[in-house]
Amino acid sequence: MTPEEIIRMSQKTKKKKFSNKKTLGPTEAKEKIKLGTRDIFDACLSFERPVVEMERKINELRKINHDGIDLSVEIKSAEKKLEKAIQDTFDHLTPWQRVQVARHPLRPYTLDYVNYLTSDFLEIHGDRRFSDDRAIVTGVAKWEGREPVCIIGHQKGRDTKENLMRSFGSAHPEGYRKAMRVMQLAEKHNLPILCFIDTPGAYPGIGAEERGQAEAIAYNLRAMGELKVPIICVVIGEGGSGGALGIGVGDRIFVMENAYYSVISPEGCAAILWKEPTRAPDAAAALKLTGPDLLALGVIDGVIPEPLGGAHRDFNVAAENLRKTINEALEELKKIPRKDLPEMRYQKFRKMGIFSEK
Repeated sequence: MTPEEIIRMSQKTKKKKFSNKKTLGPTEAKEKIKLGTRDIFDACLSFERPVVEMERKINELRKINHDGIDLSVEIKSAEKKLEKAIQDTFDHLTPWQRVQVARHPLRPYTLDYVNYLTSDFLEIHGDRRFSDDRAIVTGVAKWEGREPVCIIGHQKGRDTKENLMRSFGSAHPEGYRKAMRVMQLAEKHNLPILCFIDTPGAYPGIGAEERGQAEAIAYNLRAMGELKVPIICVVIGEGGSGGALGIGVGDRIFVMENAYYSVISPEGCAAILWKEPTRAPDAAAALKLTGPDLLALGVIDGVIPEPLGGAHRDFNVAAENLRKTINEALEELKKIPRKDLPEMRYQKFRKMGIFSEK
């Protein structure tokens, strides 16, 4: 059965179950997206608190303005000051501050982008060996409502209960094996693969190690290199260590402006090198984990811009920038014969790094 047939069957089933509900078009669906139940006033980073306080005061002025007192001049003045404050704060972020933005509790996750950018997403569960790891979501969908694609991505939770269910985005071996099962399905049906990376690292528990965490990631590294379909990987938040690499071998690799991609977390690096986790800001600077640094080193193919203040401040703009980047990459990769993709992918990763011999 082809992915298109699977999607059609899913649509028929949904119509039978919810025949009395109105089907939302792409525009209507996008307007209804909400990222979590918290707002920016309840979940803000220490360095953006002054900006958030200014926003709070502007909201208070607007409420008074609605009560009949004309404060439009004061509101416009405050909004100009707010825009400048956001620009001053976010235009010169340190690597450590970008790490904090990448971990922001209101930041868009994989399913937020999937719901915005695709239609008819049909999630596929389980690795057919052990269980279904909810830290990784996989499935097939229609990209922009037209082209069938394979979707794979880490998924974090919006609250404590969901985070525990999804292991805070840290995948188990069965998550990586599930991802590979769906990648092989994509290759069988000639579908492009889109990978959304957002993990602090692979799950470090004893059970995960007993079930072959290292083997599962290593297998994916080799197998992804051999797939004869286009693979596009995007780091949308955290790109931590082997947990990110387990679904990160692609023909094109992009990093969102306020995301990071690193061999180890700054805290872990500081604990190993200096025995002081408090030196995480120093480690973040030394690791060269931000988009511009990674681009200069040749590790990634591009940095996807985010709206001023981060993707959590204007999800629509962030998602549209992601859409544009993926569309351009898909068009480029469609022109390459499928049989040539594995060799080009291999050479791409072989060229990474700078070496010198004495």
